[in-house]
Amino acid sequence: MSNEVFTQLVDAHYAPLYRFALSLAKRPADAGDLVQQTFFIWATKGHGLRETSKAKSWLFTTLYREFLHGRRRDTRVTSLEDLPPGESEVAAEDVDRATKMDATAVVAALQAVDEVFRAPLTLFYLEDLSYTEIAETLGVPIGTVMSRLSRGKAQLRAALAQEETAAKSKVVPFTGAQGRKQS
Repeated sequence: MSNEVFTQLVDAHYAPLYRFALSLAKRPADAGDLVQQTFFIWATKGHGLRETSKAKSWLFTTLYREFLHGRRRDTRVTSLEDLPPGESEVAAEDVDRATKMDATAVVAALQAVDEVFRAPLTLFYLEDLSYTEIAETLGVPIGTVMSRLSRGKAQLRAALAQEETAAKSKVVPFTGAQGRKQS
C-alpha cells in the first residue's frame, strides 16, 4: 500500500475512529493510543483485506478488539488501588475533561450507559453504521445488536432524564429586590 493511499485512509477515518475510541476508553490519551494502534495494525495487516470498501468496518472492528484486549489486560494487571498516589485523581480529571470536550448532554449521558450497550449506540448514532456493520464490528449476531441498541436507548433515556432532574434541582430561584423588605 502506498503512503498516499494510507494517508487518505487515515484522513477519512481518523475522526470517527477517535470518537468511537473516546466513547469506549473515556480518556483522550487512551483513545489516541487505540486509534494509533488500529492504524498500525492496518499498516501491517490491512493489505490482506480483499475488498477495500470494507476498510471502515475492518478499522472499527480492529479498534474494538484492541479495546477489549487492553481492557482484559488492564483488569488483570491493575486497579485504582494499585496506582501511585495522585494518579487516580488525574485519571478522574481526564474523564471529566473528555466529557466537557464533547459539550453535549447526550455524549455525557452516553458515558453512563453500560459498555456493552455504549459501543453499539456509538457506532449507530455517531458513526452511522448499519446493523449489519455493527454486528460485524462487534462480532455478534444482528439480533444481539438490535437488542443492545434497544436496551442502550433505554439506559440513555434514563441517564438523560437523571441529568435533567439534577440540572433542575441545581437551579436556585432569584429573589432579587422582591425578596427584600423595602425601607
